[in-house]
Amino acid sequence: MSARSFSDRNIGRRTVLKAAAAASVLQLGAPFIRKANAADAVKIGLDNPLTGTFAAVGKNELVGCQLAVEQINAKGGILGRPVELLVEDSTSGDAGTAVQKARKLIERDKVNFLLGNVNSALALAMAQVSNEKGVLHVVPGGHTDAVTGATCHWNVFRICNPTQTEANAVTPALIKTMGKKWYFITPDYAFGHTLQAGLEKAGTKAGYVKVGGDLTPLGTSDFSSYLIKAQAAKPDVIIVLPQGDDMINCIKQAVQFGLEKRVHLAGGQQELEALEGLPPEARVGTWVFEWYWNQPGVPHVAEFVAAIKKKTGRVPTARTWFGFAATWTCALAAANAKSLDAVKMAKALQGFKLPPEVALMPDAAYFRAGQNQLIPNLYVGNAQSKGSAGPDDLFNVTQVVKGEEVSPTLEESGCKMVWPA
Repeated sequence: MSARSFSDRNIGRRTVLKAAAAASVLQLGAPFIRKANAADAVKIGLDNPLTGTFAAVGKNELVGCQLAVEQINAKGGILGRPVELLVEDSTSGDAGTAVQKARKLIERDKVNFLLGNVNSALALAMAQVSNEKGVLHVVPGGHTDAVTGATCHWNVFRICNPTQTEANAVTPALIKTMGKKWYFITPDYAFGHTLQAGLEKAGTKAGYVKVGGDLTPLGTSDFSSYLIKAQAAKPDVIIVLPQGDDMINCIKQAVQFGLEKRVHLAGGQQELEALEGLPPEARVGTWVFEWYWNQPGVPHVAEFVAAIKKKTGRVPTARTWFGFAATWTCALAAANAKSLDAVKMAKALQGFKLPPEVALMPDAAYFRAGQNQLIPNLYVGNAQSKGSAGPDDLFNVTQVVKGEEVSPTLEESGCKMVWPA
């Protein structure tokens, strides 16, 4: 969906889910109420975009977090204590604001966990703060490799995939169905740079040829000059890498120019939010999704879809799942460690497999020891105007790729984990 299609009534600038926590606790009866009242709440701080280019995906991550908090409280909270979700708007691209909000959540609000950010550059900046403060930090949806690569930290875990993993998953399908001559339109920040680099690395092995490329500023609304240059280079494929509203603007304008009739429009990461924001005729191309809602026969997926539709009226997206899995990771870390000590929780997550009701995919997703990167399935396929499962079925999955088969090794990631003495 686009940022404008999500009702801001449901999400304030700062949200504390005390009401949800209280409602869940009441269902458990008086003994839990007395225990909860006697203990301080466990606080999870979300520092994520609610405004700007990434507002739609940021808000969907929030919805996933909210559902997880409701479920965790219904099961007794974290270590017998109720859970509160504190939310701050990081903006979509201001690292200074994201860092300021992270410090506020940690230093003033005393959160036990930090979540965020959608924007890779902001996630990296926040990770410096969480590491300095020794707070367990889960990055739901910031993809640049360095988060769990060259600048990895013992306290920082990630749900979404590194860009190299995405590139490795989708490149064979791009080469097979689209062609080998590629022109890149790439967002000019950390995520875009590493996703293009990942596609170039994977493409080189498959014999691709780069015929050109442009870097585009975050928040670009007019892509006409870039599209004209791309067409002149006569590629087989225009690789479209911007995300959020920028992705919508780029593909919509390309279709308005009729480019999809002369070249293929495709790329790496794609989001249901972007496909929802596009007109049906612009839902084209081969891409990789990191999670998809239409998974017939996979345990617990239907219940998750129903729970999200009850909250929002729409199916969940990969971003919804990112927020959901990130929040549950906090609760599972504490339960496994039997402690809220960040080092003990981080140690407890080494090699930890998410339970099926959280993983929501065919194969067990687990955190790679020594890197803190979740290794999940990826979903390769093509965009579609409307699928057999209804108006929300905008992606046709042609291959479920095992994360283990396309993830760089621990050595290749560049992560050299250093633990506190």
